Amino acid sequence: MNVRVRFFAATRDIVGQRELDLELSGTPTVSILLEELMRRYPELTRIVSSVRVAVNREYAEATQALAENDEVALIPPVSGGLDLYEITEAPLSMDALARAVGQHTSGAIASFLGIVREYARGRRVVYLEYDAYPEMAVAKMREIGEEIRGRWQVDRIAVVHRVGRLGIGEASVAIAIASPHRHEALDACAYAIERLKAVVPIWKKEVWADGAEWIGSTVDEYWSNDQFPTTNGGASTRPLAIGNWDFCG
Repeated sequence: MNVRVRFFAATRDIVGQRELDLELSGTPTVSILLEELMRRYPELTRIVSSVRVAVNREYAEATQALAENDEVALIPPVSGGLDLYEITEAPLSMDALARAVGQHTSGAIASFLGIVREYARGRRVVYLEYDAYPEMAVAKMREIGEEIRGRWQVDRIAVVHRVGRLGIGEASVAIAIASPHRHEALDACAYAIERLKAVVPIWKKEVWADGAEWIGSTVDEYWSNDQFPTTNGGASTRPLAIGNWDFCG
């Protein structure tokens, strides 16, 4: 199957041309196309988390199937900036998100990176599998962003969650929030992960050597809603420990 891929701004600089014809086998998706492009142009890995993909001039999710002669465009963040909310099968890059949210007005960027840990609920985890309702998940992420903007002065927000099979040490969720001041950035970042775990339809399956189980995204053996009081919006007021959160997705 042949598709035409177009590149702009930073993606054009990395690839070295404005467009190319790409041959893909089987039944490719947007995610498979991105993986092939990153294999050919490894530098794309650095910015792929902040890039949106359009198919035939419409924004597309990672799971969207591609057809013969589709036009696929890799679209970096536009000048002036837009918040980024995404469900993706591609590896996550915190450096890319931090660069995507930073503005000249930003005095701080607070970030959170959730990684797959080896032990959970007293059992050794072999790998995790994440599933999501992508359209609703992105819509709920946007709602969280609107809540954040209603509470704190922030410049830009990026929330990206990965789906599919993830091994130990791989990143499952990345959040970066830029703000003129550190306290707003830190508080907003903490709020974002708590709300994401509470309302965004993402599930994980823990796979052990002797079995597996699907676990809802709101479940975490260290945190529970009755341990910490909640705000009117439902977010936990758990004390913050940026950089030291124990999180499995």
